[in-house]
Amino acid sequence: MDEKRETLALASDHGGYWMKDFVAFKLREAGYEVKDFGTYSGESVDYPDFIHPLAHAVNEGEYHRGIIMCGSGNGAQMTANKYPHVRAGLCWNVEQALLIRKHNNANILSLPGRYVTFDEAWQMVEVFLNTEFEGGRHTRRVEKIEKIIK
Repeated sequence: MDEKRETLALASDHGGYWMKDFVAFKLREAGYEVKDFGTYSGESVDYPDFIHPLAHAVNEGEYHRGIIMCGSGNGAQMTANKYPHVRAGLCWNVEQALLIRKHNNANILSLPGRYVTFDEAWQMVEVFLNTEFEGGRHTRRVEKIEKIIK
């Protein structure tokens, strides 16, 4: 019996559109379901219009994890991290992807669509999806992320 894999949420702006399509293809090939929040072309758009719906859905528990992309990955990550139960990590290499999962329990991976190759992006996605949170002393730190100090 085949194990059903989770559905992953994807979103990008025009700067990450082609990478998003590549990642979606690779995810489906690997047996994942994909919920594509857009954009759906390389036409210029505003990243918050696509990242907010994905981050809201992850924040509300509709999706366990997501992958977002924009030109640099920064705007997408900043938008996603506005939600209290989202921990989006911007990664430019595999080691960062490993650490955002092991140490930060990230639930959204942000990729720079214009600065890494598709193969590098896929390697980061694989690490993000296959690395467990280490827990331990990192649990205390992650719990403090949502606390607002006044």
